[in-house]
Amino acid sequence: MIDQPSFAELDYQQKRRRTRREVFLERMDSLIPWQHLEERIRPHYPQSGRGRRPCTLSVMLRVHIVQLCYNLSGPAMEGLLYEAEPVRRFAGLRLSEPIPNESTILHFRHLLEQHQLGQGLFAEIKDHLEEQGVRLREGTIVDATIIEAPSSAKNSTGQRNPEMRQVKKGNQYHFGMKLHIGSDVQTGLVHSFSATSANVYDATEAHRLFHGGEKQVWGDAGYIGGQKRAENQGLTVEWQVAMKPGQRQKLDPDNPAALAEKSRRRYGPRWNTPSWT
Repeated sequence: MIDQPSFAELDYQQKRRRTRREVFLERMDSLIPWQHLEERIRPHYPQSGRGRRPCTLSVMLRVHIVQLCYNLSGPAMEGLLYEAEPVRRFAGLRLSEPIPNESTILHFRHLLEQHQLGQGLFAEIKDHLEEQGVRLREGTIVDATIIEAPSSAKNSTGQRNPEMRQVKKGNQYHFGMKLHIGSDVQTGLVHSFSATSANVYDATEAHRLFHGGEKQVWGDAGYIGGQKRAENQGLTVEWQVAMKPGQRQKLDPDNPAALAEKSRRRYGPRWNTPSWT
């Protein structure tokens, strides 16, 4: 049978400009130790079963990594595979072949959770990147993002997931979990993370996001007071924390020097201090 390219593949080959997504995926493809990660998962990955033939481990691992990088739900990840040719190429898929659906993507994530493989894979990637010269520097950016979860109780248990909580952000309520992330200020490499329910205050998890060698910590207003917490008392780091929006609006915009000094005394250097760049 002749392997004939699809119209989407032909159009993609004629494209002259590379997008930021393509550059990112190419760099990730060259940096991540795919073979080592697959060896960790393979003993737990089903090779065959009833019904539809399972996707290869290589494909599902790459789909999972893309899903994590772009913080996508199962349905959104399935849609991206149909819509974006660069993502399909990265995952080793073609439109003429079966595309993993949202259930398959979800089952793979549950497989990693069931066998507690997530932390091991993360450590493997981190060690490999450091061996390749992508090393951690002297500053860490701390941040947190809410991962939404269904709030409906219309399921087999008749109740919400007990690990999820509701939190108000701005004028909107969210239900789910919160992912706390520590990344290197120069390379953007994520070197640490933790997961909590959504109602946990950002600053309470800051101490879990340090690699130990940083001299500066950068964070948004959610980390105000982090340096005063007991678990951070022994750290010799300079906290660069953004001012609360309400306080920032009260400052005199016509006096930049006074604004910077008032901000420094109360919260430390401002978020847009020159050392950020």
